Amino acid sequence: MKIRLMSFNVLHCEVWKRKCIDFDAFAKLILDSGADIIGLNEVRGQGERDDYQAQAKILAEKTGFHYYFAKAIDVGGKNPYGNALLSRFPIKNAQTVMIPDPVVRIGSWFETRCLLKAELDVADGLTVLVTHFGLNKSEQKNAVKTVVENFGAQKLILMGDFNVHPDDKVLLPIREQLKDTADLFNSPLCSFPSDAPDRKIDYIFVSPGVKILNADIPAWVLSDHRPHTAEVEIE
Repeated sequence: MKIRLMSFNVLHCEVWKRKCIDFDAFAKLILDSGADIIGLNEVRGQGERDDYQAQAKILAEKTGFHYYFAKAIDVGGKNPYGNALLSRFPIKNAQTVMIPDPVVRIGSWFETRCLLKAELDVADGLTVLVTHFGLNKSEQKNAVKTVVENFGAQKLILMGDFNVHPDDKVLLPIREQLKDTADLFNSPLCSFPSDAPDRKIDYIFVSPGVKILNADIPAWVLSDHRPHTAEVEIE
């Protein structure tokens, strides 16, 4: 069967140019994309502050999708923040796998990260991983190690904002086991910043048994990232 995928850093559903949260605009983009499985980064959960709502649930209600929210951190108290998954297909089980904080941090900025791992009720079982790497090089190494440790499944999708360029050696353990959907780009495409992208830091990888039909980074300016899309075929 054919399945459309999308990885999208949604900037907590803030329209980048207008600096306001607009759930309808993001729900419309998701529906217009035709994607069946969407990995989301920079998603807020229900918190103490008024601007921390259950964003994954709101988008799921507006699109009719199933959802799971994976909290990485709490911001300024009890205000959840992390990754999310939207799926047309039922989510059989899902979990939040924390990425270990590095003992020695290379670089200044650091934030605890997580990996969302879900099994979907489609194609006799499909595992989807969604993550958001940080800017700290030590954390990125821990993130890759955690991601690779959670492969296992024969039919696997990995997507997210990795904050590294395609030729970064930190991605080698992933590339040794999975295929990069960007290999099907007709020409090099970038995903950030969305109005004038000059780098590719968003990814969709698939396991060897998943056939990649096409891939793209559409020129959609809503968040500060452009979404990364791909269509695959799974037997």
